[in-house]
Amino acid sequence: MSMRRTAASVVAAAIAAATLMTGCGSNSTSARNTPAGTPVVNKDNWPAKAPRQGLARNMVLPLEKYMLSYADRVTLDQATTGLQQKCMADYGFHVTLPEAGANPPPSSDDADMERRYGITDPDDAATYGYELAPKFRGQTDQSVPDLPGVQVEVLTGHTKPVTTHSENGHGGFYIAPNSVKPARASYHGKALKKGGCVGWSKEQIELDDSDAQFVSRLAGKSLTASRRDRAVKEAISAWSSCMGAKGHKNLGDPYQAMTQGVTDGRTSKSRDSIELAVDDVACKQRTNLVRIWFDTESEIENKQVADNKAKLEAIAARHGKALSAARAQQAG
Repeated sequence: MSMRRTAASVVAAAIAAATLMTGCGSNSTSARNTPAGTPVVNKDNWPAKAPRQGLARNMVLPLEKYMLSYADRVTLDQATTGLQQKCMADYGFHVTLPEAGANPPPSSDDADMERRYGITDPDDAATYGYELAPKFRGQTDQSVPDLPGVQVEVLTGHTKPVTTHSENGHGGFYIAPNSVKPARASYHGKALKKGGCVGWSKEQIELDDSDAQFVSRLAGKSLTASRRDRAVKEAISAWSSCMGAKGHKNLGDPYQAMTQGVTDGRTSKSRDSIELAVDDVACKQRTNLVRIWFDTESEIENKQVADNKAKLEAIAARHGKALSAARAQQAG
């Protein structure tokens, strides 16, 4: 589901940024150990541009043409990270920032086709239930520097966040309200970049985050509109009846099944979750829900593309230009 994935990505990025700036906890984002000698980035684990199996196999929505793929984002992140490190060195700070591409998501772009209409892969359902495959869980270890306050200012253009634990001491930390202030104007007589080295690096490759956000918002609207379509509503109703006949009562749509089926690592729920997931995909196949939903949303997105043609083509051109600049920066 596009909006869910976008929100999750934003939260994950915020957590990563807070870890980088504060160094709370350990000095690495450890959740999945990487054996010595193993490359941090394994492209074999990167998601395909379109689902390769399951009910959503080869499905690509019209708006995906204007979205950055995961491989594109890694290219841009690698370039900006390199620029940020060079920028920091200009101020006398030699830092090594985490490498992009180490922790791929399950979908290549914000359309999240594998799970846009709920789970769609019968093999994954039978093996993992509603959980992600192991390669998409946790994070590969990378050393994350605990930067001193002045380095945070140079890097980000703002002061180092003040963090505090929750009142009961559990649940990790969060950034204290109003703890982030604008950075100092200069360091040792050298003016800081607007937005710090991070903002400067994006300017060098002319990366505008608002472009991707605009396309994602359109995709969110198309998903919402498709759910109101009569054909989709009838297919969801048929799916719900099918699930009820299999003993899964009162499931109004596939998202409710996903919410019910996620185990969060609880072994006691795993068997029931897998049974629910297998029946979920089987009922989607029986009712042709995924194809009906995809075709309906494709029609909606085709109209969105027509209505926003000039802006979307401009976004595609800017994405292309940014990627060319990123590749040139890496080659240089």
